[in-house]
Amino acid sequence: MDNPCNESVLVCVYYGPNGERLIKRGCKIANLMKAPLYILTVDPKPFDELDADKVFHIEQWKEYANSHPTAQFIMKDNESRPVYKVIAEVAREKNITQIILGQTAQSRWEQMTKGSIINALIREIPFVDLHLISVARYIPDEEGNYEKGVRAYLIKDGDHYTLSFNHLKDAEYEGIFFKEANTDFDNGIFRFMKDAETLQVLVKDGIVTELRNVDIQTAMNRVAVEEQ
Repeated sequence: MDNPCNESVLVCVYYGPNGERLIKRGCKIANLMKAPLYILTVDPKPFDELDADKVFHIEQWKEYANSHPTAQFIMKDNESRPVYKVIAEVAREKNITQIILGQTAQSRWEQMTKGSIINALIREIPFVDLHLISVARYIPDEEGNYEKGVRAYLIKDGDHYTLSFNHLKDAEYEGIFFKEANTDFDNGIFRFMKDAETLQVLVKDGIVTELRNVDIQTAMNRVAVEEQ
């Protein structure tokens, strides 16, 4: 593919449920610009020491890269350097002009680098446009099983949490509630940030019994079993 605008797109992904969305956004931008696309992840551990969940994400990202005609997946493992240094190095090597970074990945990488990765990248590679993508307001739901997300809060109530749509002073978590379609009850998925990670937890009748991450398909399957 020709690159008449001399643009190149780099998507930086970290483990979690939002990598696919960031890559799709990168593909869209790359297609519009007729530009090459690079997908980068950075890990301080060697690849052979990564757990199964991380390897699964990496294999998915490779598949996404293979499905795009000009995409290339880049894995920087066993990295002791700050993440922003690695991103900047790749940006220079590949003549990157557009970098896409997820909000969750930024938060996690900021923990690792002890500073703002965005500010560091602006200092390191000021010639690159940075796109910080929000990751909390959308869920993959092509079947229309959930309504549009609305802002909500979790309030600690004994051994569980109560869902609230009012910002109360004792609210422990703020996030987005995706209500199941065609129901009068507050059943669905609550997505929020906890310890710099995005979690999706199950809500049943306005109650969250455990802050355990669930994927959308698991949540739908659980509801289907309960309704039988």
